[in-house]
Amino acid sequence: MTENAGGRPSVVVLGGGYGGHTVAKLLDDVADVTLVDPSDSFMHNLAALRALVEPDWLDRIFLPYRRLLANGRFLRDRAVAVDGRQVTLASGTRLEPDYLVLATGSSYPFPAKIEEPAAETAKARAREAHQALSGARRVLLIGAGPVGLELAGEIKSAFPDKHVTLADVAPDILTGPFDQALRDELRAQLDKLGVELKLGSPLRDLPDAAPATAAPVAVTTEAGEQLTGDIWFRCFGVGLHTDYLRGSLAEARDDQGYLRVDEHLRVHGHDRVFAIGDIADADRNMAGFARLQGEVLAGNLRTLITGEGRLTAYERQPPVVLVPLGPEGGAGQLPGHDGIVGPEATSDIKGRAMFVDRSTAHFDVPEEAEPAA
Repeated sequence: MTENAGGRPSVVVLGGGYGGHTVAKLLDDVADVTLVDPSDSFMHNLAALRALVEPDWLDRIFLPYRRLLANGRFLRDRAVAVDGRQVTLASGTRLEPDYLVLATGSSYPFPAKIEEPAAETAKARAREAHQALSGARRVLLIGAGPVGLELAGEIKSAFPDKHVTLADVAPDILTGPFDQALRDELRAQLDKLGVELKLGSPLRDLPDAAPATAAPVAVTTEAGEQLTGDIWFRCFGVGLHTDYLRGSLAEARDDQGYLRVDEHLRVHGHDRVFAIGDIADADRNMAGFARLQGEVLAGNLRTLITGEGRLTAYERQPPVVLVPLGPEGGAGQLPGHDGIVGPEATSDIKGRAMFVDRSTAHFDVPEEAEPAA
């Protein structure tokens, strides 16, 4: 697969997450774009925790890939072997585009991400978890990073009478390059909500019960304290989707498994292979950074395809985070703001709408213009 009959260069994008679908959409008018993803729909997982406590959100956060491209095509498939620009899919289809974009992202425990490939199955799983959560009196969350904090806030906002315990081995919440003032503000809000923090001692074992299901939960910290619940959620553990890489591409990964890319998001040692989002070492793993990388890469590929303009270097972003604690609470740290932003700004920017409109704007192809899958 190189150029189509019209002479347009071919671009294959593996992965339809925030970075992948962005670059595919922005190149649809100048290239023969093929987007490959094993799921039938993009999941706007920034709102997944809101959908757990308010299932009416589910129909808003699953966006069919068939509505993304007006000219290109979507293949519901997955890569099983990629070496250079040679791509082999699980179906046996082989592709060798002019430009290859690797954007396969990462996994994360349910419900922050849902690995079910069919949207309806994923929605059903989320509704089952909602029912299990609704019937629980005590909830145990393990992991006090952004996901654990946000989930604690969502649960207490939707179900204020539930007892929520948030446990982490770290001595404080929200490890990372953030101001202590942010942690202090979030802890104060969690305390006001009635969230119980258990920090600084590892668990001897994870619960025997499956997460996100109704079952008695009891775990013990190394300090000897027992934590109990009627349901628990795992809020830690990122897994990179790079097992399909072969040969020189596999060798381009660093010691942590990330693909090494240059300032133009080109994989080291490969002129026409690019990587963006969670699997690349360009920046920290955040949906907003993946989307920004998709925009930068789309602009650079447009320059390479048309010969117009200049390449733009991707610049690593400063520390940034917004942690809603329900629709009206939370805090964050944003570039250009002195100090931290509090609950009002966090709610206005993210907490109420959860950035849903930013994603739905790309999935705007009308039914009659949808390309065949």
